[in-house]
Amino acid sequence: MTADPLVLSAELDRATARLLDTVRTLDGNGLAVPSRCDGWTRGHVVTHLARNADAYRNLLTWARTGVRTPAYASPDERAAGIAAGALRPHEEQLADLTTACDLLREAIDTAPAESWTALVEWGSTGPVPAARVVWSRICEVELHHVDLDAGYGPPDWPASFALRVLHDPATPHVATLVSDEGTKLLSVDGDTVVTGPVHLLAAWLTGRGHGTGLTSSTGALPSLEAWK
Repeated sequence: MTADPLVLSAELDRATARLLDTVRTLDGNGLAVPSRCDGWTRGHVVTHLARNADAYRNLLTWARTGVRTPAYASPDERAAGIAAGALRPHEEQLADLTTACDLLREAIDTAPAESWTALVEWGSTGPVPAARVVWSRICEVELHHVDLDAGYGPPDWPASFALRVLHDPATPHVATLVSDEGTKLLSVDGDTVVTGPVHLLAAWLTGRGHGTGLTSSTGALPSLEAWK
């Protein structure tokens, strides 16, 4: 599976379109409903996705110019922005998210080829090539789309996304993974083999599923750290 950001950008466009379609339906008090994220409403999730798009655009600016441009000014400012933005009306939130996604798309489209190998940092990842930004944004969009708890779930993920999640460095590699058709998807040291549909494996490993529908060779699924 390719990690080329210019190839993955088409996948990002499709994921973003699905997300925006869902957010458009959350008018009235739809954004005030609790999400699947502890302590967050759907409005918090939508605002986070808008500010995350801004954050990744900052990283692409860093990669393009060589001038250190953090994703967020500080963790406190990030949290405060999400809390304040979550209370806005639906129309304002939808417009904000749409604009933020469009500006990120423009930054991707205009990034010089050499900038994709530049090293940037966000969160606890340490220096990583800017090329990872596109894949990371896809993860943000797909996982938090599920977190909205508005009818979009892991079965709706494209198979390519679910497969790529299984091999992502951020994914806990705690077991050998086998599809329900018997195809070995990932091998790791140890005796535990977990079998099931690809989307359920990805949902379990990213904390978007409890493992229902999966089987373990030891009788119990391994414990997991939070997906980063």
